[in-house]
Amino acid sequence: MLDAAKKKELSIIATKIRMAAIEGTYHAKSGHPGGSLSIADLLSVLYFSHMKVDPSNPFWPQRDRLVLSKGHSAPALYGALALKGYFPVEEMSRLRQVGSHLQGHPDMKGTPGVDMTTGSLGQGVSAAVGMALAGKLDNADYRVYAILGDGEIEEGQVWEAAMFASHKKLDNLCLIVDNNNLQIDGTVEEVNSPYPIVEKFAAFGFNVLTIDGHDLEQIENALNQAKECKGKPTVIVQRSVKGKGVSFMENQVGWHGVAPNQEQYTLAMNELKEQLARLEEAK
Repeated sequence: MLDAAKKKELSIIATKIRMAAIEGTYHAKSGHPGGSLSIADLLSVLYFSHMKVDPSNPFWPQRDRLVLSKGHSAPALYGALALKGYFPVEEMSRLRQVGSHLQGHPDMKGTPGVDMTTGSLGQGVSAAVGMALAGKLDNADYRVYAILGDGEIEEGQVWEAAMFASHKKLDNLCLIVDNNNLQIDGTVEEVNSPYPIVEKFAAFGFNVLTIDGHDLEQIENALNQAKECKGKPTVIVQRSVKGKGVSFMENQVGWHGVAPNQEQYTLAMNELKEQLARLEEAK
């Protein structure tokens, strides 16, 4: 359970992650704001309530790992890492620029706090499964989280990894599917439907949980349930809104991979600043 103070803290952090994503994509003049905004709440709970990490020691062997398998949503991950203290938030304005360590997709060799280089959809989950298996073989107590897109799970490699994770009983692994129902070319049903997602993962031997991806309490509870589940990996299927938090971006497929212009940037940041002010004033 989240008390009122913790819920307020996480809501503020999620809003700041959204602001960082908009800031980064605007200055880069490229990037993927839609799917970044839809995972901001999840990242706030993971990094500021659940994951065992140490920004002063990014390669701490006992840290929990996060693999952003849908690597194009890197602006949100960078925002969370910056707010956690891995690097200054001001660096978001250098996203995707030459010489910046904040590239278009996560780079474990260049960005503090990134546990796996990702970009090619479907491959990150295999890396996460490998990390979880290594943890089991080493008798380590870290957990591994991987965030996937619902369009991404159209990739066959995801299901090969899922089969292996179940076979090896990797209960230190938690996958989260960001089910915002939109991918680059339209709705997931129109492109190549992965539904029914819940039943498919259950058939592969997963402990399956479904939540509202913008309800902090539900995210918190699901992550706790995942920790308590023994003998099988967990997948959390979170229903979310692409572009969440910016009214004109919400549920609009066109914001999958388009950066805001000056006018749109101003409108988006003003909306988010208003949300932040309300949250900070709330008692």
